[in-house]
Amino acid sequence: MLKKCDYCAKEITYFEQYCCDECHAKTNKFYEMSEKFEKLFSIVNMICVFGIPVGVFLFPFAKVPGTIIASISCFILGILLILLPFPTESMISKFKLKKAVKITRIIGICVIVLGLLICGFLFFFFMNE
Repeated sequence: MLKKCDYCAKEITYFEQYCCDECHAKTNKFYEMSEKFEKLFSIVNMICVFGIPVGVFLFPFAKVPGTIIASISCFILGILLILLPFPTESMISKFKLKKAVKITRIIGICVIVLGLLICGFLFFFFMNE
């Protein structure tokens, strides 16, 4: 049975970890960037992940501030996931690094779209008042 390259998931022999030097270099670059920005990523991620439910919670009491908090949190989190796509270790082990990063960026785009939907909801709400 062959194992897969840790970066691109191509089949390799059991004794190798990467299929080529380029995959090895890209993996090292990813983990260096991850180590460099992990504190920034964690802080911004935590603030945004808590900002979304706080904004949704505030919506019945203060529609505009609640919507603004939730949508800005979505925008920032989405941009963060696109610029610094750090998937979880379980995603990396399941999909390998290249595909896990791509999935994380797609999730970032979806979070931005969610922010746009929240803004659209506010606009729709005020148009019907």
